[in-house]
Amino acid sequence: MDRPTSSSRVPAPPVDAERVRLFVALELPPGARAALERWRSHALRGVDGLRLVAPERLHATLCFLGWSSAGEIEQIGAACSEAVGERVLAVGLEDGSRALEEIQAALTAALTAGGWYEPETRPYLPHVTVARAAGRARVKPVELARLESRDFGGATVTLYRSRLQRTGACYEPLRRIRFVS
Repeated sequence: MDRPTSSSRVPAPPVDAERVRLFVALELPPGARAALERWRSHALRGVDGLRLVAPERLHATLCFLGWSSAGEIEQIGAACSEAVGERVLAVGLEDGSRALEEIQAALTAALTAGGWYEPETRPYLPHVTVARAAGRARVKPVELARLESRDFGGATVTLYRSRLQRTGACYEPLRRIRFVS
């Protein structure tokens, strides 16, 4: 049975199926979001052509599934819950403990086994997108201030639906998996 993973790699679901864009991400705690917001307000000041990602949309993507059938959301959410399980996660994006990498690998294995995800060929790079180039804007390279290192504990992994809009993507949480300590 063919299941889509990314619009650029695997065919979309049949025309009669409702299509949804999905990804799995680590939600950032409020303090980490606030720190990223403060940093980028300073670091990106005066950089033309960028559209800042809304603070509530800041997250660390673990697996981008792309276009999937809406009928598979429950199964995908169950696979995410099984992969994440009851683990404790306290990581930074420079994760010396490699806990974030382990969660991403477990999700990759579970979602690949279900046929919903095709792993990236490049290594996983933990990151949070804080801004995007607006439309076809050409952004000149600039030297950015270094973000002060900050430890934070991640407590929730979420399966999101991404709705594309003219003002940017809107993220709808479909299933949240909380880590148990």
